[in-house]
Amino acid sequence: MANQNTCLECSKPINGRIDKKFCDDGCRNTHNNRLNSESNIHIKRINAVLKKNRKIIQSLLPEEEKITVSESNLKILGFNFEYFTHLYETKTGTTYHFCYEYGYLKLENNRFMLVKRQDTKKA
Repeated sequence: MANQNTCLECSKPINGRIDKKFCDDGCRNTHNNRLNSESNIHIKRINAVLKKNRKIIQSLLPEEEKITVSESNLKILGFNFEYFTHLYETKTGTTYHFCYEYGYLKLENNRFMLVKRQDTKKA
């Protein structure tokens, strides 16, 4: 016996299996894309901030191993100190904040040392 339910996306009648929820792949994709975009908007915003932070550090540290910059310079460029991907604590207890492979360490007088992580392992 054919199913006479309606499509969750366009409300057209559905023919076929009893458990079928959409009339075609286009409606299924549209429905799922809309659900995913609504639920992931917060994640997308955070990822945009992280990528911007990474790009700012990368632009200030193109070839140098490390450099010192002022907090005000980072803020002018749009750096957001609230978001970072991970922390790294050295053996001496110093904590670096990282945005992917680029990191920063807060120094005295509102200065920051910018660094790039040098991985010894190759992926």
